[in-house]
Amino acid sequence: MSPTDNPSNSSPLDPGCGWPAPAKLNRFLHITGRRADGYHLLQTVFQFLDYGDTLGFGLRDDAVVRRSTSLPGIDPETDLTVRAARLLQRHAGVTRGVEIAIDKRIPPGGGLGGGSSDAATTMWALNCLWKLGLSVDELAALGLRLGADVPVFVRGQAAWAEGVGEILTPLTLDEPWYLVVIPNVQVSTAEIFTTPELTRDCNALTIGGFLSGDHGVNVCEPVVRARFPQVADALDWLGRYAPARMSGTGACVFAGFTERGAADEARRLLPAGWRAFVARGCNRSPLLARVELHCAEFAR
Repeated sequence: MSPTDNPSNSSPLDPGCGWPAPAKLNRFLHITGRRADGYHLLQTVFQFLDYGDTLGFGLRDDAVVRRSTSLPGIDPETDLTVRAARLLQRHAGVTRGVEIAIDKRIPPGGGLGGGSSDAATTMWALNCLWKLGLSVDELAALGLRLGADVPVFVRGQAAWAEGVGEILTPLTLDEPWYLVVIPNVQVSTAEIFTTPELTRDCNALTIGGFLSGDHGVNVCEPVVRARFPQVADALDWLGRYAPARMSGTGACVFAGFTERGAADEARRLLPAGWRAFVARGCNRSPLLARVELHCAEFAR
């Protein structure tokens, strides 16, 4: 079924003017320890991009939840959008279902949070479309059951994050233009977090220190560099034009520029066969504007 197909018992899907699911960057990533259950304790800063996936939703009269878009390598039954919709359905006792269409732009295994962002957008969209009236705190708590990165996408504010990534403090950051390079590999977060050489005892940063210029490092970079030469090459190349860093556990790498023209110029010099995009950093997720638009339309 294509994204625009419409079963007889559902409302139309329109991913072309749908719900945004923005990518994110980790401006640094430290591991300060481990919990008794083995989860890593993190410090990081999340910032959104004005670039990402777009989701469309067609409400069904029955209770079926499914993804109508074919995505290579992503099983519909384990897709976070489907899991998010079913979780919300069970939590709120919803008897209707939904068809979910995804215009996928965020690369899987890139460290840009595509799955988590799609899940958060699904929860916000269905909270509106199913008229559930759940609060942002309720949605964030449900999102945490799907993954540690989901709450920041639900809340939609650039944030300092601690714990496993779920303890969030909103931040106001500079909003540079980023050139994001996409190496032709997918990096498994689980694989990187289980490597013995990963640094797990970073000294804790403070928010004040970060804002004053102590921007930390990404402790996953050396591990990924050693295992994925494509990521190492991208970091080295991009570092010629501006300080380059890897997002999350990789594989995507990024550098910030004050002016879009400088980011575009660096992109024009991209080696043949490489992929990249330019996007603006956002302290407020584009998803929140879409939620507000729906609420305004519903109120009229």
